[in-house]
Amino acid sequence: MAATTHPIAGRREEPMATYVLLSTLTENGALTVSHNPDRIREVNGEVEKMGFRILAQYALLGPYDFITIIEAANNAAVARLSASIASRGSVRIMTLPAIPVDEFIAGMKK
Repeated sequence: MAATTHPIAGRREEPMATYVLLSTLTENGALTVSHNPDRIREVNGEVEKMGFRILAQYALLGPYDFITIIEAANNAAVARLSASIASRGSVRIMTLPAIPVDEFIAGMKK
C-alpha cells in the first residue's frame, strides 16, 4: 500500500489496511439497540473520531448481527478498537484482516 495525499488537508497520510469486524450483540447490546437503534450510528461516529474509516456496515441474519468493514492504520490499532468497544459489554467482535484479491494474487506469484 502506498501513502496517499489527504484530499482536503493536502497532507500525506500513511497507508490504511482493511479489516472486517463480525459483531454479535450481547443481551445488554440487543436491549440497547431495540430501545435506541440510533446507538449504532453513535458508536460509528465514535469509531470515526478515533481515526478509523467505516467503509461499509450491514446488519446480518445468522450467527453474527453485524458486519463492519473499516480501514485502520495497522493490526495494533484495530485490536485496540475492538477491545475498547467489546469492553463496554454490549458486543463481542471477531476482527479479521482483509487482503485485496489483487494483492493476494501478486503475493502468491512471488
